[in-house]
Amino acid sequence: MFRNRIEQGAWRTGQQIPTVDDLSAECGVARATIRQALDQIEKEGLIERFRAKGTFVREATKERLWCEVETDWSGLLRSREGAEIEILSDAPLPEGAPVPEGIGRPAPRYRHLRRRHWRGGQPFLLADVYLDERLRPKVTDADLRSKTALKLVASIPGIRIGDARQTLTIGAADVEAAAALNLPLNAPVAYVHRAAVDARGVRILVADGIYRGDVVRLDVKLK
Repeated sequence: MFRNRIEQGAWRTGQQIPTVDDLSAECGVARATIRQALDQIEKEGLIERFRAKGTFVREATKERLWCEVETDWSGLLRSREGAEIEILSDAPLPEGAPVPEGIGRPAPRYRHLRRRHWRGGQPFLLADVYLDERLRPKVTDADLRSKTALKLVASIPGIRIGDARQTLTIGAADVEAAAALNLPLNAPVAYVHRAAVDARGVRILVADGIYRGDVVRLDVKLK
């Protein structure tokens, strides 16, 4: 909330912000909680504290790490400019593990890849990708570090995407997601589920992503 006030100009550069007591009364939380929030935005360089003088806005926030969740096919294939993809794990889905859900018929076996996407030194997406195991030899390590999940399969020679779906829901970061994305526990996140089938109706890809809620943006063309 305090960061948003600076972003939106409610607290301007050079302006003294309300005291801890005033903010505590306004927000209905303990003074210690207010201090923790101010500590966080002070670490981000947004405010400065001066003994016996007060707390002042140092500068407006820098460019936000916007992560557009695309809603059209061409956008879903486009890699995010300046993004880096870290491969956290790459192994066959264990025997007996639940088959990833989605449209179409399941493949005989899946490869489970966990990837973390970074931009500007900040993680913005944690993704679990389930790929038809038969396609894994056709995907290079360079592909895994540069291509979106759907582009991984769409760019494989001989593969034609018969159908693809996307679902977005809003939730809160659990312990694992919070640690991976450098977020507080229960911070808002966007869960995005994507699935694609080939021309035969086989579910060749399922991708479950968790986006940081403070940087995600959904743009939909209405007409």
